[in-house]
Amino acid sequence: MSRKLSQLRNIGVIAHIDAGKTTVTERMLFSAGAKHRVGEVDKGTTETDSDPEEQERGITIYSACVTFEWQDVHINLLDTPGHVDFTAEVERCLRVLDGAVVVFSAREGVEAQSETVWRQADRYRVPRLAFINKMDREGARFDEVFEEIGARLGASPVAVQIPVGAGPAHFDDPFRGVIDLVRMRFLRFADDDMKPIVEDIPEELADDAAFWRDQMLEKLYGQSDQLMELALQEAPIPETLLVDVLRRATLEMQVQPVLCGSALRGIGVQPVLDAVAAYLPSPLDVPPVEGEGVAKKKEKEAPHVVRKADPDEPFCALVFKVLPAKTGDISWLRVYSGSLKSNSRVLNATQGIKENVAQLWHIHATKKEFQLDDVSAGDIVGVIGLRQTVTGDTLCDAREPIRLESIDFPETVISMAIEPESTTERKKLEETLDLLKRQDPTLQVVSGDTGQTLVSGMGELHLEVIKNKLLRDFNLNIRFHKPQVSFRETVGAAAEVEGECHRLIGGQQLFARLRVRVEPGTAEGPPVAVLSACPPDALPAEMLVVALDELKARGEGGGLIAGYPLTKLRVTVLGGEADESPDERAFRIAANEAFNAALEQGGKVLLEPIMKLDIVTPEQYLGDFVGDLQQRRAVIVKTEVRGDVNVIEARAPLKELFGYSSAMRSLSQGRAGCSMEPLEYAPAPPEVVKEYQI
Repeated sequence: MSRKLSQLRNIGVIAHIDAGKTTVTERMLFSAGAKHRVGEVDKGTTETDSDPEEQERGITIYSACVTFEWQDVHINLLDTPGHVDFTAEVERCLRVLDGAVVVFSAREGVEAQSETVWRQADRYRVPRLAFINKMDREGARFDEVFEEIGARLGASPVAVQIPVGAGPAHFDDPFRGVIDLVRMRFLRFADDDMKPIVEDIPEELADDAAFWRDQMLEKLYGQSDQLMELALQEAPIPETLLVDVLRRATLEMQVQPVLCGSALRGIGVQPVLDAVAAYLPSPLDVPPVEGEGVAKKKEKEAPHVVRKADPDEPFCALVFKVLPAKTGDISWLRVYSGSLKSNSRVLNATQGIKENVAQLWHIHATKKEFQLDDVSAGDIVGVIGLRQTVTGDTLCDAREPIRLESIDFPETVISMAIEPESTTERKKLEETLDLLKRQDPTLQVVSGDTGQTLVSGMGELHLEVIKNKLLRDFNLNIRFHKPQVSFRETVGAAAEVEGECHRLIGGQQLFARLRVRVEPGTAEGPPVAVLSACPPDALPAEMLVVALDELKARGEGGGLIAGYPLTKLRVTVLGGEADESPDERAFRIAANEAFNAALEQGGKVLLEPIMKLDIVTPEQYLGDFVGDLQQRRAVIVKTEVRGDVNVIEARAPLKELFGYSSAMRSLSQGRAGCSMEPLEYAPAPPEVVKEYQI
């Protein structure tokens, strides 16, 4: 399946929940002729929301891939969720995409999850353009949202369109089209027709259009000497030059073109597709991927390897999603270089194993559409036949190995205990959870000795979706217990201790002494960092390795308050003693004793997850929300007026926020909205420690 790389766009649609991502995707498919009837989110008839849970709730939960042609450009588009509980879906999609369309609501503006997805796109260096949607809604405010994109996201937005009118049809000046500032023309949209009618800019709008065009040019002068020279000469600026400068500045992430419209009415969607083709990168426009090769016998370190987006380069691809099935998982790949044929064999460089590629499939939404014989650089494709490969693994040519950077997912913050009704159900539950873990890398499962299984996720909605899947899709007969907060443990201060082993075991006298320092660490890096500051001759090298391994294992075993996972901890081996014939068992015992003693001496600290809340409410309920938040141990960071609503930004313990959506509805008669996302782990107060201490 070869195609011209310069005419390929791998893009994602990302945004806060309810900004209109799926509606934008649906209208793009219809505009491109990829489907003949427009689906609606509220009716559960959209192409990319195919899961029953998505259709019932009217939200996107799982990322979906659709492909279509727009003029002479082939677009692979990933529609992503907006709810923070499913942010891992956004994370893995941005990892493999070349560009993105970020959707904002013209009424709500930049919201909490808007900031999150923007930061994710920054981290993966994804060029993007912005689409201010819902301009036909009451309270739509293009100017303010445009300013918010710059102020709140640290972005450099450049308006390439401005709206004509704002609000619904019964307003005096309703939203009815856009002014294209690049070509200086009015794009009017008739009812039920997504194709714009091109007209001259009305005289009464000429001054506004000239003002915004000057603003656009001001931001672009620094990107092109030629543009600057033409401006100084007051000469006309060719359209082709302006488009070229905008494209280069967008690819270099110096600017983000901003468009506007109403996806529900189809206004402005075709210009967004034009902008995707004009300004967002092809695989040739993004830097080559980099990774680690395999060290040869005489090499101490693995070589640095670079692969260009070229079908003639050695093959490499990243697995970014796995859809499990009893008949065989389908793994989604982004091919970065080379080509891949069906019925071939590849190396999983992450795990060091060989895998069979039995079939290659073109993906539509979350389903296999038609089979392919081969794929090449730039393609996104489904593979059947991989048995042990998981999300984040690199597949490559065994003769030219490369391991790409994997995908990191956030830690879980909430857990739910589940119990099967019988031994038969237990086996079915284990198999089902294993299948769900392959699909969802953020899902964590721990089976206990009591018969209960602990399932951890990203939030209440995440666990609720898992619960419904187990009951509805897999018909399991199981009991569910109330969700619990996922606490962590650490130490309050640094402590230096000695652990000693002086025991007679199996008739053999064992001796070892180990000096260890434990101190609070940082959120960056591994939860428990184990290091050595041991003098070279203090301990035999092999015994030092044993001690470090044991400390790492102990660090993964949980704290002393209630056995919660340890985090923000730094453990350093300072020295020790060994007898003439050192024994591995002695050093493991000494390391364990030193670790536990250091935790006790450093002062055990229970950490609870703190959430960042953004509450949007009419002004009359502001006082009620502030009072309610204070009762929930929340810290209010700021309040601000945004259009006709008030926004509260607060920090609150997750423990106090169970069922908050119901409380919020009762406080505001259903008129307020809220989003929350994990922020940090912070020390829990004494009453919480007492409640959860075992």
